[in-house]
Amino acid sequence: MASPSRRARTGRPTARCAPKPPHERLPVHEAPAVSETLVRVNYSETDQMGVVYHGRYVVWLDVARTEHLRHAGFSYKDLETEGIRLVVTDLRVRYRLPARYDDLVRIRCWVKDVASRRVVFGYAIEDSASGTLFATAVTDLICLDQTHRLSRLPDKVRRTLVAVSDPVRL
Repeated sequence: MASPSRRARTGRPTARCAPKPPHERLPVHEAPAVSETLVRVNYSETDQMGVVYHGRYVVWLDVARTEHLRHAGFSYKDLETEGIRLVVTDLRVRYRLPARYDDLVRIRCWVKDVASRRVVFGYAIEDSASGTLFATAVTDLICLDQTHRLSRLPDKVRRTLVAVSDPVRL
């Protein structure tokens, strides 16, 4: 005698729903409109005149963007585990005044624009005490899949990363 079907035993059909794609399982949080990250300029980041080397600003942008995503509920590590790669395709930095050794620097980061395959971040790098603006920047990132092909941003990511008006003149 055949055993009863699953439906007969549990009242539920035997067909199972396909699991959600990995990028649809990411948590959703409310992203801050503008996030802030603090860094203290250390000696190794400066030149002989005590001025921050221009390339360090790019590192600070990456730190600020990573923290902005973390505040939104997504870490780069989690996104990559889910098969998503965010790749910088364009970087623009406008240097205004030099940051110097031992300055406490605040990097403000926000989403300027978000589309199906692209996110644009804006940044203001400033003295944390006085608000003196050292630099402004913009990075454009595209979404790639695990095979490095252009891909769509997951809906949850796109809905969470809401574009806001620039809080400073870039």
